[in-house]
Amino acid sequence: MRWLALTALVLVLDQASKAWVLASFRLMESQIVTPCFNLVFVFNSGAAFSFLAGAGGWQKWFFVVLALGISLWLLGLLRRHAQERLMPAALSLILGGAVGNLIDRLRFDAVVDFLDFHLAGYHFPAFNVADSAITIGVALMLLHQFRFGEESK
Repeated sequence: MRWLALTALVLVLDQASKAWVLASFRLMESQIVTPCFNLVFVFNSGAAFSFLAGAGGWQKWFFVVLALGISLWLLGLLRRHAQERLMPAALSLILGGAVGNLIDRLRFDAVVDFLDFHLAGYHFPAFNVADSAITIGVALMLLHQFRFGEESK
């Protein structure tokens, strides 16, 4: 499927950026880039916003199984919507992000996060390229639903 090229691009960009962070930073090291943006190397053993990060280790396998199940489901949706444009783009972004974070969980028991935005002392939780792709993919999926609604079913 041609849409898997977008998934592969997300995966390559995600893993390459994380490899750069792993090679360039020590754990918890931070580099100021702008007044509201830092690069910081952290591991997140949880999900978004560190959900379940302190759960004692079982969450790794929960998130691995969840990511595998969602990835299979996304592949099925990609096949069904392959002739469209917006929905398969969204699904491909989400799939690439899910697989990128899945690779981290299998390699490190956690996800490598490094993008740190902050303002007035408040830091948004650090995230990565995979998380960005998932977020953009979900936004595109919602846009598709609002634009096409029932007719896309």
